[in-house]
Amino acid sequence: MSIGSGLAGSFGYAAESTYGTYVAPTKFLEFDKESFSKKKTIVQGGGLAGGRGVQLGSRRVVSVVEGNGSIDLEVANKGMGLLFQNLLGGTPTVVQQSATAAWLQTHTLGDNVGKSLTCQVGVPDTTGTIRPYSFLGGKVLSAAFSCGVKGILNSTWEFDFQNVSEIQVLAAPSYATGLAPFHGGQLAVKIGTFGSEAAITGVTKVDVKFERPQNTDRFYANAAGAPGTKSEPLWSDFFKISGSLEQDFTDKTSLADKFAADTSTSLILEWVGPTIASTFKETFRIKLPMTFFDSGTPDVSDTDITNTKYAFTAQYDGTNSAATIEYMSTDTTV
Repeated sequence: MSIGSGLAGSFGYAAESTYGTYVAPTKFLEFDKESFSKKKTIVQGGGLAGGRGVQLGSRRVVSVVEGNGSIDLEVANKGMGLLFQNLLGGTPTVVQQSATAAWLQTHTLGDNVGKSLTCQVGVPDTTGTIRPYSFLGGKVLSAAFSCGVKGILNSTWEFDFQNVSEIQVLAAPSYATGLAPFHGGQLAVKIGTFGSEAAITGVTKVDVKFERPQNTDRFYANAAGAPGTKSEPLWSDFFKISGSLEQDFTDKTSLADKFAADTSTSLILEWVGPTIASTFKETFRIKLPMTFFDSGTPDVSDTDITNTKYAFTAQYDGTNSAATIEYMSTDTTV
């Protein structure tokens, strides 16, 4: 018997071979909170019937089902490659570093068709029984990353699901040894010409959000089963990359002048942790080759040091992936 509260909750996930077909989770991550839920489209049938004042329950139908929700995770030093792949959509390279235990995953932007996840949440009831809720056909709609220099690198992932199952067996959580979050003490912010970026000073907080718009309403006639379920969502609008940097006013040229002139820069946000082997360290890195600052005029609001939030948008430079995530860990595959 387990603890009868959220302390016994779990989250696991796995790549699906076929959209919406359950695959037992093989990767498990610690999480802060989740809000995954089933959605039903309810239609009430029936009309006037000789003075009957209440609708008949027998005329209520559920026409289609689906699911959605979000989960908050600390960005860990291993076990997150599948999430990055499903966010950016490309086919990542996974390269061993000089025959050591370090492996570098490089995720670039691409179409996410054919990529989906089974996500399973273990929900404890008050008796300590863990009830498995399996969310099938998981498509990542967005991911937001946030880190202050005194805090942990946190992320929020928004999902769309084809269906929800309560009949699957709970996959027993098994956590990788040595799991640890990236944090602000490991953060570096670099700007400049692509390939020659250099660290800037004064940054106190970073935020970045990736959004992949998808048509999640693909319900058609001849759907298997009743109620009906959707076909795989498809990429339906421009991929969006936005965020902000908060910086003490240590250097006018690094961010303020770029906002004022609307000049682009390559932006790198990276967290470099302990050594895995040789010169290779645990790393989470976001590379945005063409970034514009949309706001950020320094102003004096009180007696303290001037601190300005510079909102940015990343776009395509015509050559390089508009967004790349590099992930150095001991994971030999995504």
